[in-house]
Amino acid sequence: VEVKIEVVIPEKERSKEEMSPNGKASPLIYKVNGTARHYHLEEHPIASNPYHNPKDVVEASVCHVKDLENGQMREVDLGCGKALLIKESGEFHAVGHKCPHYGAPLVKGVLSKGRVRCPWHGACFNIGTGDIEDFPGLDSLPRFQVKIEKEKVYIRASKQALQTQRRTKMMAKCISLSNYNLSSTNVLIIGAGAAGLVCAETLRQEGFSDRIVMCTMDRHLPYDRPKLSKSMDSHPEQIALRPKEFFCTYDIEVLTEMQVAAVDVKSKIAVFKDGFKMEYNKLLIATGNTPKTLSCKGKEMENVFNIRTPEDANRVVKLATSKNVVIVGASFLGMEVAAYLAERAHSVSLVELEHVPFKKFFGERVGRAVMKMFENNRVKFYMQTEVSELREQEGKLKEVVLKSGKVLRADVCVVGVGAVPATGFLRQSGINIDSKGFIVVNKMMQTNIPGVFAAGDAVTFPLTLRNNKKVNVPHWQMAHMHGRIAALNMLAHGTEISTVPYLWTAMFGKSIRYAGHGEGFDDVVIQGDLDELKFVAFYTKSDEVVAVASMNYDPIVSKVAEVLAAGRTIRKRDVDAVVFLSFRTGDMSWLTGKGT
Repeated sequence: VEVKIEVVIPEKERSKEEMSPNGKASPLIYKVNGTARHYHLEEHPIASNPYHNPKDVVEASVCHVKDLENGQMREVDLGCGKALLIKESGEFHAVGHKCPHYGAPLVKGVLSKGRVRCPWHGACFNIGTGDIEDFPGLDSLPRFQVKIEKEKVYIRASKQALQTQRRTKMMAKCISLSNYNLSSTNVLIIGAGAAGLVCAETLRQEGFSDRIVMCTMDRHLPYDRPKLSKSMDSHPEQIALRPKEFFCTYDIEVLTEMQVAAVDVKSKIAVFKDGFKMEYNKLLIATGNTPKTLSCKGKEMENVFNIRTPEDANRVVKLATSKNVVIVGASFLGMEVAAYLAERAHSVSLVELEHVPFKKFFGERVGRAVMKMFENNRVKFYMQTEVSELREQEGKLKEVVLKSGKVLRADVCVVGVGAVPATGFLRQSGINIDSKGFIVVNKMMQTNIPGVFAAGDAVTFPLTLRNNKKVNVPHWQMAHMHGRIAALNMLAHGTEISTVPYLWTAMFGKSIRYAGHGEGFDDVVIQGDLDELKFVAFYTKSDEVVAVASMNYDPIVSKVAEVLAAGRTIRKRDVDAVVFLSFRTGDMSWLTGKGT
């Protein structure tokens, strides 16, 4: 028996003249087309011979059929690129070997029930189609055809597909553009972060071809916001989620530096700060949050920053180089900024009200281990105190005075003391908002107003993992999924969210992965060595594991995420067995089935 793998790739992009009827001009030229659903897909069905250029094709023998058992994956080299060969339930599949998000090797990920989960950040891909099924990231994997002949496995692949290792799903375009007008749209998306962009892309992937307008207070097209604190010197074009041409090609309009001041849900009109009004049929609110500021004297002076934009991050790096930096708040943002600046600044001081960083999120023991890592990298902590005053000299920040009486030299101050949902403009709208300012939605991301959806950091929603408890999960991955679920239900698919929260943080070249929702945990079971920063921590509540975190223990978090996604329960007494089976032996059979 012989296995052949043949790459199936989408047709190359058309010429610029064919890309989009509205070209690169301002998109404000459309008129709403009711609720009609048109299906005008950009890609074409796969032809019997997907290779237009025979010189672009490579074929190589990579292994025998019996080399792979059911449930195994193998990264195979074709000389000019690699593919991921998978065997599950007696069938072979082949897809790209790198996660399109940040390039993680999927062979080190988790294979379970027809999908592979990234070991780094938890994105999931269907092994039969290559389609992305859970996030983060926007693109799917290239899918390769598998043929069995004799006793060898061959892969026949396009060199281009092997090099790109990503595939954009089929999308529709907006049709009858000349019939649209300036002040109305079928879908209006307020906010251009991950939730807003994924919503727009999902609509196009599902064949929706009416007008889509995204508006944002930002001056940039959607970008990878987590990198603002992890890679602070990145320029906007380097962290853009999609290039400008993408939005033109698929007629997704983005209105930058446009703030919505109010929403009239009865008339279905959004009123912008400058007085402009736009009528909509469906609305997604994905405004995210607004950073909290300090309340002390001097908070408005120069060189005091909230990291909100690429310009903020770039400015901080420039001003902090060889200078004294004070960071207020041991939040994820504060800690990541401290780690990034530690080698660049003359000194980095971190002020925090708690006695241990991340205590509420990771627990005291993990928090202390992380704190020790920072101290070993020249970061000085001032715990259980607050800022009482910021002092200036010649109009610029000079000192940070703490309530403990300590005075810190400071040329730059970064504030990371949390955030509040950016929903103030909705107070009189009739949209249900809770006491903390979060928009309340159901599992389909619907608000209490028909046709109005909400997603991302500004919402609370029922989390399946925690018995449908209403929670706020301000994670990058979750924002992606919110956007997708909202789009599907704008099209009346009736899809409910059931994803497992997944996040990561990066500091000093090390990453902590986290899956689940550990709010209110009452115990932490730790395996490994905290001093060596090689550990996995299980967070439990009433004997049930509700979350897991790890450092240098991949892919344990992704494996536990798959267990939780399957609806299974891990008990505190089972933690030793879970670690042994999944990490030390590599046995994945315990992932199958339901129950405990």
